[in-house]
Amino acid sequence: MLKLYGGARSRASIVQWYLEEIGVPYEFVLLDMQNGEHRQPEFLAINPMGKVPAIVDGDFKLWESGAILLYLAQKYGKISDSLEKQAEIAQWVLFGNATLGPGIFVEASRDRETPRLLTPLNEIFEKQPFLLGEEFSVADVAVGSILAYIPMMLKLDLSAYPAVLDYIKRMTERPAYQKAIGARTAA
Repeated sequence: MLKLYGGARSRASIVQWYLEEIGVPYEFVLLDMQNGEHRQPEFLAINPMGKVPAIVDGDFKLWESGAILLYLAQKYGKISDSLEKQAEIAQWVLFGNATLGPGIFVEASRDRETPRLLTPLNEIFEKQPFLLGEEFSVADVAVGSILAYIPMMLKLDLSAYPAVLDYIKRMTERPAYQKAIGARTAA
């Protein structure tokens, strides 16, 4: 069975959300980050960087949430055989991790980057319900999780982006999101 390693409040919940979406059985291995379990030799053998999330799928070990999402989509999820469609999905997963997250959550760039990032996203969601059109995908987990963290962690006024707010609402109401992330935020 696939093992997902994470901390109590970590990006592992993003991977957990996607595992719930695609219905893959997994064991969640909760590491005690406060006591440095992620820096012990047992976990460093899985991820030498000592960061979560990480997965072990049989003999295969992988870390970095975006890489894990892409792997899971290719192995277990519904992903197109089209190289172009796969690249588009990778684009959105990388955007979530490398552009959207730092742009919004790094205080020094937040005021400048928020409108640059949320205005085009708002325009996309005015035209379609999901990043790739009419169908939910792993791209929505990657970007939707970052967007859903904004009201939880920053309390930014997003009223200028009503389609983004609607998208966040749709993402956070999904049963798999509620099971993986929603229960933690209510606690």
